[in-house]
Amino acid sequence: MIIEAKNIEKSFGSLKVLKGIDFSVEKGEVVSIMGSSGAGKSTLLQILGTLSTPDSGSLVIDGKDVLALKGKDIARFRNQSLGFVFQFHHLLPEFTSLENVMIPAYIAGRKEKDAKAAASELLEMLGLKDRMTHKPSELSGGEQQRVAIARALINKPAVLFADEPSGNLDTRTKQEIHNLFFTLRDQLGQTVVIVTHDPELARMCDRCMYMRDGLFVDDYLSGR
Repeated sequence: MIIEAKNIEKSFGSLKVLKGIDFSVEKGEVVSIMGSSGAGKSTLLQILGTLSTPDSGSLVIDGKDVLALKGKDIARFRNQSLGFVFQFHHLLPEFTSLENVMIPAYIAGRKEKDAKAAASELLEMLGLKDRMTHKPSELSGGEQQRVAIARALINKPAVLFADEPSGNLDTRTKQEIHNLFFTLRDQLGQTVVIVTHDPELARMCDRCMYMRDGLFVDDYLSGR
């Protein structure tokens, strides 16, 4: 298993948001998590992504007991082993597509030549060969999201986490982004965990899990 979470609990004050979640993902699997607002989806994703700490439970990602990591160690693990894509791309407006993608590689200590080559390869793979020198304001919404996905992949993460990755896009662009996740799985063996309200995207996934009131209540194979 690339992710194995057991008995994850999380409360905010008197509100118990996660009530003993068990969750596992195999390498190369694309898994979606659905549920109504307030079900605990984003809280779980933040914990899986090491952006938040559970009150109790265990979490192993790519063979690492991530809850035992502290300070610089957890920051390094997050930078080198996890990738993140959000509904809003969070690209830095003053930098080009290429420069935005290179930033996590710089943080990881990679040399400029290596970072630039890797970023260029990813952008070309994602259909942005002619947009590398463009700044975010010069790109469409779908192009901006593709740059954000390239940025998330630059350090070859064990897991790519996506939180409503197509929620801000038009229908045609949304379908392109959906298909892209499966291209990444097929071509790179990428493991992807997606929080979504989009039933079309959920049905495309290898497995869809449904949350209600801080627990999983359904888990089914989509027939892909």
